[in-house]
Amino acid sequence: MKKLMLKPINKFIIFFLVLLFLVLLNYSFNVQKQKNILFISIDDLRPELGCYGQDHIFSPYIDYLASNSFLFENAVCNVPVCGASRASLMTGLRPNKNRFLNFKSRADIDADSIPTLAEWLKINGYYTISNGKIFHKLNDSPESWSEKAWRPKKDFRDYINKKNIEIAQNNNGHGPAFEVGINTIEKYSDTKVLEKSINDLNRLKKIEKPFFLAVGFSKPHLPFNAPKKYWDLYESSKIKLAENRYAPINAPKESLHQFGELRKYHGIPSQNFEIIPDSTQRKLIHGYYACVSYVDDLVGQLLNHLKEINLYENTIIILWGDHGWQLGEHNLWAKHSNYQTSLKVPLIIHNIKNENGIIKQQAELVDLYPTICEMVNIKKPEFLNGRSLLPIMKNQENKNESFSRFHDAVSVTTEKYSYTEWRNKKTNNVYARMLYDLENDPNENFNISDQKNMLEVQIGLSKKIDSLVLINN
Repeated sequence: MKKLMLKPINKFIIFFLVLLFLVLLNYSFNVQKQKNILFISIDDLRPELGCYGQDHIFSPYIDYLASNSFLFENAVCNVPVCGASRASLMTGLRPNKNRFLNFKSRADIDADSIPTLAEWLKINGYYTISNGKIFHKLNDSPESWSEKAWRPKKDFRDYINKKNIEIAQNNNGHGPAFEVGINTIEKYSDTKVLEKSINDLNRLKKIEKPFFLAVGFSKPHLPFNAPKKYWDLYESSKIKLAENRYAPINAPKESLHQFGELRKYHGIPSQNFEIIPDSTQRKLIHGYYACVSYVDDLVGQLLNHLKEINLYENTIIILWGDHGWQLGEHNLWAKHSNYQTSLKVPLIIHNIKNENGIIKQQAELVDLYPTICEMVNIKKPEFLNGRSLLPIMKNQENKNESFSRFHDAVSVTTEKYSYTEWRNKKTNNVYARMLYDLENDPNENFNISDQKNMLEVQIGLSKKIDSLVLINN
């Protein structure tokens, strides 16, 4: 019987085909195993959720996510205003005296040479999509996205009740500060963001790239408009007003403002220093809570769909708020301050291993860029100002302070203190300061910066700000 002899050319072809098969198999394996990222932004969301110990809030879906994730109890924004906060997060750069100053700030202007988080992921093989409010301006940093960024035509000031639409049209878009949505035909913009994102997930499942899907919900941003069923979750008579509706003792005048953002809305006293009636305050808080529950439901639908199409097990989920919001504390409304009510944000990070834990150490939104890079094994750019939170999640490192800035005010937050200095942009001289003992005065009602026994603490915290300003400027 003759042995079958392969010609050299046939041996080469077989070898090549086997090699090609192994390469394709490895590529398929890597594509399948590379983690997807669902990046959920919620505008103006305070860490006032069930998972943060606030049981008066109905937030079951975010609470469930938190129970299977790392929840950061002491996360802060780096700038307490929308545009600047988002530009800082997406570039991984801290604010300074020249960049990320206000709600108009853009990443592609203030940091035009810096690849954003989404662009960096795109460069490294990710398919990136932006739905809703991620950057403050829809056309900021367009090179970040594999498809043109999208949001509904009617954005956050979307009324569906006919009377309110007419009021808004006659008041530069500002209708009432809240709306009980009773129109069952029209949809609020955040519902449209959910629908677009679900459709995108169905498409993304079929492509041969990992995805970065950024989903930005606009509520609970003003106006507090939500479908009636979410208002009905709360009894108006049981809504509690802020306990500290007064300026902190010895508070510098620079720390306070007249919340012009709210005063633009119909039915809100428009003159500075004019008191908002208790009944209106209660309605505002009720509306804020309704919006939180509305968005929580949308988050739940999004996560459920992720599970239904079998993407949940291979998707990192990060949920964050862009800054806090005052609901009458210190007689303030909106953000735009260096109090913890403006600075503290919810931050929840879910990895595919379903590890969980409550992180009490400090965290900053600027840390998300390096954290995501490390979680998906992508090299971190050298320009990043933040640090990865992954070692903290693994209990391998500590982070003891965080920094925030708004105009001239620079704040450092530690486990025990919050300290803020107002510095002249030209001379760097301090012209106002405030210091709060967060252990004994968590609501920041007594500014103790002028107490002699706090001088050593104040000097130490001031040096931390010195170092930050020197590096950042």
